Amino acid sequence: MKRKGSAEHAACYVQNRLIARLLDPATLLIRVLLSRRENLLLTYKTSFGVPPRFETHHKVEAYLDLADPTAIRSAIELAWEMQRR
Repeated sequence: MKRKGSAEHAACYVQNRLIARLLDPATLLIRVLLSRRENLLLTYKTSFGVPPRFETHHKVEAYLDLADPTAIRSAIELAWEMQRR
């Protein structure tokens, strides 16, 4: 795993592919397959969201001040699996 980005917008990459990036102190952008994203959104309703600009992308926003830590861990594991293929 490689750390990139800035201090304000730290990001983690695997094989030069995004895993997660801090958008602001309370929002973490996580890359997940669209097919897996729906399950995350249904299972952890207060933890994740998808703003209109990300609807067609393999991304989900995690709301760190509301999120269940298990939800965040699950999403990051999905991102890790996706990038290692």
